[in-house]
Amino acid sequence: MLQGRAGSFNGAMSAGLTQPNNQPKPKNHMSATLTTEAQDLMALIDQKFHTHRENSIVRGTIIEIRPQVVVVDIGAKSEGIIPISEFEDEEFAVGDEIEVLLEKLENDEGMVVLSKEKAAHKQNWDKIVKVYEDGGLVKGKVKSVVKGGLMVNVGVEAFLPGSQIDIIPPKDLNEYVGNVYEFKIVKVNDIRKNIVLSRREVIEAERAEQRAEFLDSVKIGDRVEGIVKNITDFGAFIDLQGMDGLLHITDMSWGRINHPSEMLAIGQKVDVVILDVDKEKERVSLGSKQLQDNPWEAIEAKFPIGMEVGGKVTKLVPYGAFVELEKGVEGLIHVSELSWTKRITRPSDVLSLDQEVKAVVLAISKEEQKISLGVRQLETNPWDEVEARYPIGSTIKGEIRNLTPYGAFVELEDGIDGMIHVSDLSWTRKINHPSEVVKKGEVVEACVLEIDKTNQRISLGVKQLESDPWSIIDSRFKVGDLVKGTVAKIASFGAFIQLEDDIDGLVHISQLSEDHVAKVKDVIKVGDEVEARVIKVDKVERRIGLSIKAAEYSEEQLKKETAAFDALRPSSDLVGLEQAFNLATEEWRPSENK
Repeated sequence: MLQGRAGSFNGAMSAGLTQPNNQPKPKNHMSATLTTEAQDLMALIDQKFHTHRENSIVRGTIIEIRPQVVVVDIGAKSEGIIPISEFEDEEFAVGDEIEVLLEKLENDEGMVVLSKEKAAHKQNWDKIVKVYEDGGLVKGKVKSVVKGGLMVNVGVEAFLPGSQIDIIPPKDLNEYVGNVYEFKIVKVNDIRKNIVLSRREVIEAERAEQRAEFLDSVKIGDRVEGIVKNITDFGAFIDLQGMDGLLHITDMSWGRINHPSEMLAIGQKVDVVILDVDKEKERVSLGSKQLQDNPWEAIEAKFPIGMEVGGKVTKLVPYGAFVELEKGVEGLIHVSELSWTKRITRPSDVLSLDQEVKAVVLAISKEEQKISLGVRQLETNPWDEVEARYPIGSTIKGEIRNLTPYGAFVELEDGIDGMIHVSDLSWTRKINHPSEVVKKGEVVEACVLEIDKTNQRISLGVKQLESDPWSIIDSRFKVGDLVKGTVAKIASFGAFIQLEDDIDGLVHISQLSEDHVAKVKDVIKVGDEVEARVIKVDKVERRIGLSIKAAEYSEEQLKKETAAFDALRPSSDLVGLEQAFNLATEEWRPSENK
């Protein structure tokens, strides 16, 4: 069009300024000038259109804002459109000049395709690479949560792995969406146009700087404020301006606590005092109880030994109960100090948590911060007067409360028992277990033999209620007497024969028969009625030796045998009997004294 207009204008000028033939023609200065201007104008127009190359950044003006797109004029044949989503978080209006990426000069609808984001990406990429090479930081806004981390806009889209979000692994990544942070660029892939960020490294660098400043300025005894960062079984870690300090459980309170969570919660602000600083290892020990007066300083004056005190049960353990006397001061009631007489195996059988109790101060250790308490001391010890109530030699009556292999326990009164040793149940019988003579729940009579107040023991005996038959044994059984009895027990070395009044005698295997006997049970068995001769009576050792083979001896044979015994050294039979008694010492003591 402009070329057409220039051609017409030149033609008109040529026709309107024709000179007569007889006059010399002047030079056409105007025509030359117009032709030059038209050429320049055409060159400018052509240059402008040729600068609009695809995939280049151009400037444009916003001429219209629609619901879904923004219309931009870049001076091309037609306007361009940009999705309005590319203007997110920015203020813009009609007439604003912006830089955009020319993606296509003309799409299927004849429109120019533009992108504001891609223009920014193209411009920012080189800046990002430069920051990465210089080790600098970039600011960016978290756009969304993706698998493994977050997507961040730092001028270009970048990935923030979950492990690089914070020092403490986050529980909910959605908390970060929409927030702006500073990041360190840890990886750039120019080919794939990928960027990996780290916020954790930024935080760690800041904390390292803060730690150095803190360690240079802090000293033991300083009071500082911190935030509970983490709680463990042994204490809590406190964040002190980038420096982590340990508040041990023993330095939280003058009293006893079971777990730090009883006093602290993550995120809580706390005042603490610096107990120790190790600059080389970057460790700080903290305390909170040191900010309060030590209740143990005047503990002996406040709770003198023998004083009756009251408190609340705070903890029950197998060996006792802890009682809080005042804030920060606890005492222990040992299980043995709960009752004078009752056998309490677990404190929880008689006490419960938070129960208010009274006790007596028994001992104090200021250095170890321990107080021993007793409950039974509030009452009179029944063992102090036990000798008056149960004199030695007196006869008592009581119920069998329990049986053990070594004896029977008899309840004398509530909480006080006496014990009948198995050896004190009979003068004559060999008793292997008390159940052979008495039963649980049976009421028996016994004699008080001994009292041990220190160990709270009373020894009783049943056999002592009767006279000892062995005291007159030599008048009842003489060597040579023919006796009858029942086989009570068989051993490898012989058989025990129960005689009158529960007195037992021993027949050695050599005294069973004139013939050789290999096994006792081949000749005799339990329950057999037998006749035997008394061949040995030992009043001191409470032993009677019997001989079945001598039962049929005539009086003359017996005299002859006795004479032979007297004239010669003891025969092998008699020696065998003595050995049998020695073997039976531990197994058979029919009238053993306790």
